[in-house]
Amino acid sequence: MSDPNPYADDSYKWGPPQQPGNPPTVEDGQGQGQSAPAYGYPQQLSDSAAQPGPGYGHPGYGYPQQPGMPPGGGGVPMLTFGDIAVVNDQIVTPAGTMPLKGAVWTATDLSRTEERIPTVAIVLAIVFALLCLVGLLFLLMKEKTTTGFIQVSVTSGGRHHSTMIPAMGPETFPMVMAQINTARSMSI
Repeated sequence: MSDPNPYADDSYKWGPPQQPGNPPTVEDGQGQGQSAPAYGYPQQLSDSAAQPGPGYGHPGYGYPQQPGMPPGGGGVPMLTFGDIAVVNDQIVTPAGTMPLKGAVWTATDLSRTEERIPTVAIVLAIVFALLCLVGLLFLLMKEKTTTGFIQVSVTSGGRHHSTMIPAMGPETFPMVMAQINTARSMSI
């Protein structure tokens, strides 16, 4: 159990292979021909690395684009469904752009609406039931809560993308379906 590691020798082996006695160096960028240790010191970036790159999280940026398509779709979105945006004759998603013509739109209602008697109504019914039987009318109070999501999917140009839209109430799905029907009419 206390056998030494047969693969370890006592030499230091971290980092890239080095010449013995020569620390890695880089030119300091001052043009004086002096060299400075490479590790732990800031280095000047090359011209290509100093250019700002595409931003992350903005539709159309940071993801592979179709050739000839401008990043982001080039315009103001006419419709949006979560992270799906319809811009001019394109559909912009985080995975790239798709052509609007011939797109297939689907929506699935994954929400549910529950109706229950709130706790306040039960407490008031008990308190007023002791005083008079009119307190039982508090049990007629109902509270509706909607939970879940509406899933919107689009398929076009050999690509597919889905997004989930939170259901805020029972009217969310008909509102999303109205927008889907508008997108379908634009896709013809």
